[in-house]
Amino acid sequence: MSVVVPAYGSQEKLDLTLAALAAQTYPSTLTEVVVVDDNSTPPLRLPELRPEHTRLVVAAPDSWGSAHAVNTGFAHADGQVVLRLDADMVAYRDHVEAQMRWHHAADYLAVLGHKRFVDWEAGRFTPEQVHEKVRCGEAQALFAVEDSRPHWIENVIADTHGLTAHHPGIFRVFIGATGSVHRDFFKTVGGLDTDLRLGSDTEFAYRLAQAGAVFVPERTSSAWHLGMPQMLQKWDEGRHQRVPYIAQRVPLHGMRRTAPPRAWRVPLLDVVIDVGDATASDVDSCVAPILAGPDGDARITLVTGQGPAPQDRASILAGDGAQLRLIEEQYDAEGRVRLAAEAPAPDPAVPYRLVLPGPVPLRPDSVGKLLSAMERADAGLLLAELPDAPPARLERTAAFARARHITGGDGLDQVVAGIWGAARYPGLAAAESIGTVFEPPPPSAARRFLRRYFDARQRARLRALLRR
Repeated sequence: MSVVVPAYGSQEKLDLTLAALAAQTYPSTLTEVVVVDDNSTPPLRLPELRPEHTRLVVAAPDSWGSAHAVNTGFAHADGQVVLRLDADMVAYRDHVEAQMRWHHAADYLAVLGHKRFVDWEAGRFTPEQVHEKVRCGEAQALFAVEDSRPHWIENVIADTHGLTAHHPGIFRVFIGATGSVHRDFFKTVGGLDTDLRLGSDTEFAYRLAQAGAVFVPERTSSAWHLGMPQMLQKWDEGRHQRVPYIAQRVPLHGMRRTAPPRAWRVPLLDVVIDVGDATASDVDSCVAPILAGPDGDARITLVTGQGPAPQDRASILAGDGAQLRLIEEQYDAEGRVRLAAEAPAPDPAVPYRLVLPGPVPLRPDSVGKLLSAMERADAGLLLAELPDAPPARLERTAAFARARHITGGDGLDQVVAGIWGAARYPGLAAAESIGTVFEPPPPSAARRFLRRYFDARQRARLRALLRR
């Protein structure tokens, strides 16, 4: 286990973090700590009371921020599993052990450590006092729990029965402070996006989910977060500074459902259509409803099976490649449509992929109905029947990524049906489950959800809308 501690200033808090890590139950011979100084002024130093194998690395000055510091720490880490722990955390004595235990079960887990926030006064504890309390198993006595605050992610964990009830937005809980993944899995996902100064952990968690990660809340141990986080102190300002950047890269973000139609950096859906010898009119009957409809957050690839249409005099006068030339011209200025000789590999950042065997005439709401059917069935694969053609395939990227990780790439449809579920959509009309069946929550759970997130007036408005 490598513990990566990104740090900027606050030497006193870092000293307490390292004092707590020096008292962990996980064997010191199997643990290293990499402290990454994000170019603090004055520079950070390693205190005398620290874990046996602790190194201090200074981040390169070409970038800055937590994402850059965390990536630097992972690059220097030697452990098979890496735990990111912020430099203002006092971990209970079994905090590292409790997370590491999960990683023996599977190498695609993202384990989330527990924490509570406390107000912090400089000079309240010495490193020796913290070390002794943690070593004796009395870390919980350092602060009064009634004076602390839980993180908002605890509500999500409770509402999803410990993250066991799937929801596409579950990844939001894996943010900052304390969490661990296999180092190779981190590399597969690509690390944190250093272009994001704020919100990089949310975007990274989204890509973990897309790669097939299973998010696990570890609550048998905990940690104290020294001081209230920025997002609790400046919620509105912090949200306004993060949301546009995250929404560009995370199609499942709520802003996508309320923003006016536009092209996004990462689309919600990849549509791959085998156009073959189809006419330009046939292609447009399939593409135009998607682009103009309410579910136009899509990128469309028209697979031609050949290179660009010939443009020489003989070919044009003879009519060779006429339909392909029309298709190329038709979408030349449409940024959401591209032509390719072969179907592209699945994009790991895009949540859904719809593969059509040919240009199928669609309605403006056809794509939305397919996506809704997949979510109702909580399926990893949705097969939509088509007349006189193989079925259309709607694939959930996360499900197929996890299946590839488990099997190496063989029999993916069967594996997805087993680990996530499959469903059939006969005649583009209604979903018929052949795998995991969607089970609505009991009324009591729904009432608890409404009471938690909506006041009495909002609940009345929701009931009125439902009656309509």
